[in-house]
Amino acid sequence: METDRQGQVSRRAEALDTIAAVLPIDRRDKLAELLIDQDIETLRHLVNAGMGDNTLRALTSDLGYLEAWSQAATGGPLPWPAPEALLLNFVAHHLWDPRQRETDPDHGMPSVVEEALRHGGFLRSTGPHAPDTVRRRLANWSTLTKWRGLEGAFASPALKSAIRLAVRAVPRQRRRKSAKAVTGDVLSKLLATCESGSPRDLRDRAILMVGFASGGRRRSEIADLRREQLTAEAPVASEGGILLPSLSIHLGRTKNSGTSQDEVVYLTGRPVDALNAWLAAAKIESGSVFRAIDRWGNVSRRPLDPKSVNDIVKQRAALAGLDSGEFSAHGIRSGYLTEAANQGVPLQEAMEQSRHRSVQQASEYYNSEVRRNGRATRFLSV
Repeated sequence: METDRQGQVSRRAEALDTIAAVLPIDRRDKLAELLIDQDIETLRHLVNAGMGDNTLRALTSDLGYLEAWSQAATGGPLPWPAPEALLLNFVAHHLWDPRQRETDPDHGMPSVVEEALRHGGFLRSTGPHAPDTVRRRLANWSTLTKWRGLEGAFASPALKSAIRLAVRAVPRQRRRKSAKAVTGDVLSKLLATCESGSPRDLRDRAILMVGFASGGRRRSEIADLRREQLTAEAPVASEGGILLPSLSIHLGRTKNSGTSQDEVVYLTGRPVDALNAWLAAAKIESGSVFRAIDRWGNVSRRPLDPKSVNDIVKQRAALAGLDSGEFSAHGIRSGYLTEAANQGVPLQEAMEQSRHRSVQQASEYYNSEVRRNGRATRFLSV
């Protein structure tokens, strides 16, 4: 029996290898233990259907969590489609009131389920989940159900009501992914730590400048950038008549673009110089642009992973004497729009570079700065 199970796990691991380029492969073995054969087939089908890498990573991560939760809560794998009672149970386990739990230990996620998830590395927080996390996992659960050709109870009034009431019972302030935005002044401090001319400094300087100037690219877009996506453009004349180097970055399909749309952003001036300096020093003519560097300064052929981009931002913040806990790679994205607002760049023009599709989403960064510095907030300032 155990031999058969080991054979199944091994077979699933090999199947995951075929799509390893877009999966959190550091958890491949754990996923192979949790996912059932139908899960693997669904994921392979999504890859063949051309689903975006980031979307597939999120789906896989959430599917692994859901299977782990189902094993801990019910003693078996997820049923497909999931009955409404199980969906309501999922909400009750993840959206609960800490105040009520002080007097009712049975409120929220049962301790045996919590311990199992924590032991497996799936649960790190000690309180209820963020509502957005629960909604995302339910949405991905629904997506995976539909890709199996099934219908679930995800649109049921009871489920919607349960989520709404649970969120209302435990109000929480929404926190940004980065406590502070990497605005122009912060970026200057980070860049000041990259002036030695070493391969690492050249790389990190290019990452920071390209990530910011290209509209605040996501860390996955920075890590996945390839030389073939870069195209030299005609120089751009500055206000003083000086010709500045220019290039375009073809992002292809992104999180916010259509399925066949090729997103393009542009770099001009210093970011182009920084990128070219790194490419020349690392002798990169094709393949991944930003790569790992070993302790002796040797540039690997292996690309950076998205987490490393986040680590670089934090490391440079610490070297600049800033609190690294307040900054992350997402701070570059929010910082670009915040800096655009500070410098009076129209929102629509900034969105052309950031490639935000939603004015509401982009204006969350934009309008907060405009409002904070505007006259409407200063009636009693003096």
